[in-house]
Amino acid sequence: MAASVSFTPLPGLPEVRAGDDLATLILAAAQRAGVAINDDAIVVVAQKVVSKAEGRSVDLRSVTPSARALELAGVTGKDARVVELILAESSAVLRAVPNVLIVRHRLGYVMANAGIDRSNVPGGGDHADDARAGEAERVLLLPLAPDRSAEALRERLQQRAGVRPGVIVSDSFGRPWRNGVVNVALGAAGVPSLIDRRGEPDRQGRKLEVTQVAFADAVCAGAALAMGEGAEGLPVVIVEGLRPRAPLCGAGALIRPLEQDLFQ
Repeated sequence: MAASVSFTPLPGLPEVRAGDDLATLILAAAQRAGVAINDDAIVVVAQKVVSKAEGRSVDLRSVTPSARALELAGVTGKDARVVELILAESSAVLRAVPNVLIVRHRLGYVMANAGIDRSNVPGGGDHADDARAGEAERVLLLPLAPDRSAEALRERLQQRAGVRPGVIVSDSFGRPWRNGVVNVALGAAGVPSLIDRRGEPDRQGRKLEVTQVAFADAVCAGAALAMGEGAEGLPVVIVEGLRPRAPLCGAGALIRPLEQDLFQ
């Protein structure tokens, strides 16, 4: 690992739309900014632009809430159509109270609203205003398979520019018992998402027994400081100096198996 680490956001990416080639947009933005992307870099990409490119937006006008969605909407105060989409993306509802709906996502994440969001989504503003204007009321879902999304972007970067950096798809998550959000990895390719250090000696020679490093999550947390969480418009960050020698694995390795969930 290098002695220094850099997190460089790429300015000037256009609004991403369904079918856009993210690799081409990223390479063009990097060239304009004078930022080199090489095999040793890690490209951290916000989930929203991946979902947009993959066409994972839904117009709420096309959604008919079920009885269960209407029930949960009454409890939480959320739009019943959004709740219907949350249920479709989830395997279990873990908590429903006013303004809060925590679910287990179909991919195993425990998160609010199954990651469905309106922020920074064209047509995703106040639905009453959109309805008056006759415009779409769009929300964005998570990618179908984030590890595959990361691998596809990595392959496309190689095809377009002959480079094969690591790629991480990141999203902001809340944490139990702590305020605020940090970014974590939803998908990854070409990086060791989870580094198992069990069995290694500490400085006193004692063997580490439980230490597994969530490397991809840590990279995303750092990249989020350069991306921002609001209207910054910087969904891609190039990370240099962080390519540890460890077995590569996707971000799916970071999800604790259900049978090991001590908090359910």
